Amino acid sequence: MNSSDKSLLIEERIDLLYKRLLQCDLCPRNCKVNRLRGEKGYCAMAEDLVVYTAFLHSGEEPGISGGRGSGTIFFSGCNLKCAYCQNYKFSHNLQGRTISIEGLAKIMLNLQKEGAQNINLVTPTHFLPQILKSIALGLKQGLKMPIVYNTSGYEKKEIIAQLEDIVDIYLTDMRYISAALAQKYSNASNYPLFCQEAILEMYRQVKEPIWDKEKLKKGLIVRQLVLPGHLKESKAIISWISENLPRALASIMFQYQPYFKANLYPEINHPLNHAEYAQIREFIEELGLEGWLQDFRPQETLAGSYFTPEDLAKYL
Repeated sequence: MNSSDKSLLIEERIDLLYKRLLQCDLCPRNCKVNRLRGEKGYCAMAEDLVVYTAFLHSGEEPGISGGRGSGTIFFSGCNLKCAYCQNYKFSHNLQGRTISIEGLAKIMLNLQKEGAQNINLVTPTHFLPQILKSIALGLKQGLKMPIVYNTSGYEKKEIIAQLEDIVDIYLTDMRYISAALAQKYSNASNYPLFCQEAILEMYRQVKEPIWDKEKLKKGLIVRQLVLPGHLKESKAIISWISENLPRALASIMFQYQPYFKANLYPEINHPLNHAEYAQIREFIEELGLEGWLQDFRPQETLAGSYFTPEDLAKYL
């Protein structure tokens, strides 16, 4: 689909999504607050776009970052808010800068100008109507990059369906398969149900990965962050991916650190040990999944708590 057709498609869907902000139900929280009048629900955001930072990110999966980096935009607020969140500065503590629709389009275009491989929207769901409006504007001004929807996975199938032929790459977490753990660490016992339904819809849209040499142009990447002491959970998630998404790309992550409020839970108040890493690695190799297996304890400075808001000014 060319840029003009995609822009028209977005404009057809924007009104419906904006109307949902009147009694916001963009995500499974179903807060029903009127964000267009300044009311705030679980994500703690009203109508105005709030962005923490933007930069060429070299720490994503190789197919996303490529040689020049992914044009990554980190939005403030979050509809999931995990206790161990590495992005707590802007997801929980709401640090960030208010940006106009036009300003966001300018950020995307400037990231493209700097050589970004794609436009990577991190935690976008609570701002989806506004973001789509910015993308439509950007397309009219020459935006040509693949759009990456980088999400926690706490999504509604019906909302993801609105992104068909607009989003090129879904980069989604699958954090839990157990309702009890989802409730304990993310206050979202219904996460497994909604996440699985949403991921299956993503897979329906972009089942077959499309590559340009080593750059991913279209497809689905499912991330699994391995939590210490919860290998059974990780194995169950990885098995679900293998059984239900045979052509998707899996990304198994070992970067967990006890950020934010992880100290409230002794069982996860420490990094993974090497024995846990080795066990998951062996399990992955037996299944033969396509994708990426992160190194044991990768570079910690790639975590969101180390990102700085100063980078944003460069693209405004």
